Amino acid sequence: MTALLRARGLGKRYRRRWALSDCTLDVPAGSVVGLVGPNAAGKSTLLNLAVGTLTPTAGEIEVLGGRPGSGAAQLARVGFVAQASPVYPRLSVADHLRLGARLNPGWDDALARDRIRRLGLDANSRASALSGGQRAQLALTLGLAKRPAALVLDEPVASLDPLARRAFLQDLMEAVAEHGLSVLMSSHLISDLERTCDHLVVLIGAQVAVAGDIEHLLATHHRLSGPRRDPATLPANQHVLSASHTERQSTLLVRTEQPIHDPSWTVTPLNLEDLVLAYLSRPPAEDGSRRVLAAVR
Repeated sequence: MTALLRARGLGKRYRRRWALSDCTLDVPAGSVVGLVGPNAAGKSTLLNLAVGTLTPTAGEIEVLGGRPGSGAAQLARVGFVAQASPVYPRLSVADHLRLGARLNPGWDDALARDRIRRLGLDANSRASALSGGQRAQLALTLGLAKRPAALVLDEPVASLDPLARRAFLQDLMEAVAEHGLSVLMSSHLISDLERTCDHLVVLIGAQVAVAGDIEHLLATHHRLSGPRRDPATLPANQHVLSASHTERQSTLLVRTEQPIHDPSWTVTPLNLEDLVLAYLSRPPAEDGSRRVLAAVR
């Protein structure tokens, strides 16, 4: 099965700074992938490499089996909505649809016009007169009407109010279900990813900290609470992400593929926010780089 995204040793450097470094990933097609990380972690860099607006400094990347930006056929397979839902302020909604039809050989005009009608957008309104939510929906319409096999979204709902955000994500998931899209989406809003995504990639310090199927990641990360203990005494297959201690009690967040049988521990599951924050809050290693414990799956 063709992967949505395949990267091997992928890196992008600006002068002396690596915006993305040694990125190795396999993301299956048919996934809705959430890309998470702090500012300057490399999220936008990875997305721009995936659509071909940037070229790698090191390594290789494939999207849907092809090299990003390698030709018209590859460009037609991937839709991209960059940050701030880019549209042309002076163009009307109808102008955007006409432009989309001219630039995209697989353009589905019926889909575009039906979405505009359902959204209640005035075709004669300039984009500058639309609300933030309406501009985001217009940008999503252009991406969907291109009829891509994959849709790449860079912080698509960051500037939207809660109602507009919910409407955008609901429309996105309906499109995924109806058209069988693969989606790669960055966001700081973990609650939104929890509702929409089945695969997770966490970037920290320009590197992949953890990646995999969300259901599997949640099944292999646990919170342990019990009598105070040195984390170094845990079995080798229990990798400690974080540890906190009181005088008598320890609380550990661990990753393990094996069942935890120690009766001294109370084991509780993590939700997606717990898991992401556990990686984001880990201190740097002694050499100044981030420790990357979780295997990329």
